[in-house]
Amino acid sequence: MSDRSDGEVQFVAKNMRLDQRLIAEMIVPGSRVLDIGCGDGSLIEYLYRTRACDARGIEIDMAVVTRAVAHGLPVMQGNADTDLAQYPDGAFDYVVLSRTLQAVGRPREVLSQMLRIGERAIVSFPNFGYWELRWQLLTRGRMPMTSVWGRQWHETPNIHPCTIRDFLALCEEEGYRVEKWLAVDDAGQRAPWRRSVLLANLFGEQALFLLRKRGG
Repeated sequence: MSDRSDGEVQFVAKNMRLDQRLIAEMIVPGSRVLDIGCGDGSLIEYLYRTRACDARGIEIDMAVVTRAVAHGLPVMQGNADTDLAQYPDGAFDYVVLSRTLQAVGRPREVLSQMLRIGERAIVSFPNFGYWELRWQLLTRGRMPMTSVWGRQWHETPNIHPCTIRDFLALCEEEGYRVEKWLAVDDAGQRAPWRRSVLLANLFGEQALFLLRKRGG
């Protein structure tokens, strides 16, 4: 694992995305965690340093994997659409997919694999039902761009954008139990959206879900 000082780890925590900080709060100390699409491994390192987790990750971008490994992080090159089948049932306590659901080729299958290899799944994604995106589509007639949706339509890796209501409907169809969910804007404002799906879908810039199989 990385040999960074505590001060450097605090810097990592400060510079993690909001959804990553909220994800970390959901994870019980000492858990086994797989972070899919882990990027530079910031969440993995934070969980290891502050929650004594056995945390590891997979990332599709080999250049990013190389940098993470150079920092001593247990990150492997892998593709969420094809490589999760290699993991045994129940290998992890939590499987994390942060801001990656909209970029995978088979979201339904990826979620199924996550809840096969993990007791719980934590999923965050940018909400395509956010009011500013709706307004841009209505007034400009073009694909919207915000700080969260930050690339032109022809350059973005996001192929399956969804809304909070879409995701809740999928969970219902697949029989997943939503243990906790919340919607936030990029500045971290949560209330009152977590009390209303309608308001969350309109004013929540991004969403975060803690899932498990029903009966699990």
